[in-house]
Amino acid sequence: MNIDTVLHHYIVCALWSSTDSDGDPLDHYDIEDIDPDTLEVMRSDVIDFLENNREILEESGLSDDSIGHDFWLTRNRHGAGFWDRGLGEIGQKLTKVCHSYGEVYLYISDNGKVCQ
Repeated sequence: MNIDTVLHHYIVCALWSSTDSDGDPLDHYDIEDIDPDTLEVMRSDVIDFLENNREILEESGLSDDSIGHDFWLTRNRHGAGFWDRGLGEIGQKLTKVCHSYGEVYLYISDNGKVCQ
């Protein structure tokens, strides 16, 4: 698993599925628009998730792209994610792990950067 690829798709999904305080989608923002502290927290969460779940993620057969997307969606309890891929017990285990990371939300700070 490539950390940078998983992180990239985690961020793409985060921006795609998030809205600002007016309900407008954040999908027109890019990785360069993310506050450096927020980016570091995202990277840390992804690395921790990958390192602590390497075996089960490899067993799942999912691509790095899907792992990044599903980590964001599942931890935030969206209507899709690891549990929704037909992975059976693997999907259930990954869902439980993701929920332990807690939900996070993105917002636009006063300086125009995307934060969590």
